Amino acid sequence: MKKILIIEDDLLISSLVDFRLKKEGYITKLVVDGNEGVEAIQEFIPDLIITDVMMPFKSGIELIHYAKKEFPDIPIIVLSSLGEEEGVVLEAFHLGVSDFIPKPFNPNELALRVKRVLN
Repeated sequence: MKKILIIEDDLLISSLVDFRLKKEGYITKLVVDGNEGVEAIQEFIPDLIITDVMMPFKSGIELIHYAKKEFPDIPIIVLSSLGEEEGVVLEAFHLGVSDFIPKPFNPNELALRVKRVLN
């Protein structure tokens, strides 16, 4: 059973992602900021990380940088609204993220992309 870490400060979005992925049979863990995200990566050791970019305490970019340095084989999917963050999304890809899903998103598309990244 694959483990997915969801790092998202918007509780509505994180609940939606969590519900959809549990329905697909994944084990999930939800955290709400970058600091909790770093701790959860170390303790939970997920098979996949789904993260927002704009978060309290530690940004998604800082989190991605940490995850790719310490756990380079864990794939990462970024969920984010574009707009001002376009440069940040490009930076995330340069750091090695596997996919980017713009908000708002279709939960079925998210589930398909997760399956593709994990296979």
